[in-house]
Order: sequence, then structure tokens, then C-alpha cells
Amino acid sequence: MSDDPADPTLVFVRRIDAKVDRVLEDLRDLRHRTASLERQAADIRTDINHLTHRVDRVDQRLERIERRLDIADTAAPA
Repeated sequence: MSDDPADPTLVFVRRIDAKVDRVLEDLRDLRHRTASLERQAADIRTDINHLTHRVDRVDQRLERIERRLDIADTAAPA
């Protein structure tokens, strides 16, 4: 028996099946890539939070130094 069936419907169904398999493979790849992007975005948010905290600490230290040296601005910070 050959691989080419005589029934055109079976040929059509096999082509559809092959296309569905490719779509499923692409979907799995997209899910993996989306999950990777979500992890990267979460890591970036964490890094930004850490940097913000560090900048706040530096700002507090600078204000304290300015007060001790009596060079602080008289206007309230915005």
C-alpha cells in the first residue's frame, strides 16, 4: 500500500492535521517566549525598585550632609 491514499478527503484531513501540528508547535514556542518575557519584566521591576531604594538612601544621606555642613537650601524640596 502506498502513502498516497486514493480518497481526496483523507489527503485533505492529513494536510489539515499537519498544519494544526505546526500551529501547536508555534503556540508552545510563543507560550515559552511569553513566560520568558514575563520573568524578564518582573526582574526589571525588581531592579528598578532596588535602584529607587538606593537613590532614596543616597538622597537622605546627601540631605543629612548638607544640614551638617549648613549648606542646605532654605526652600523646601519639591
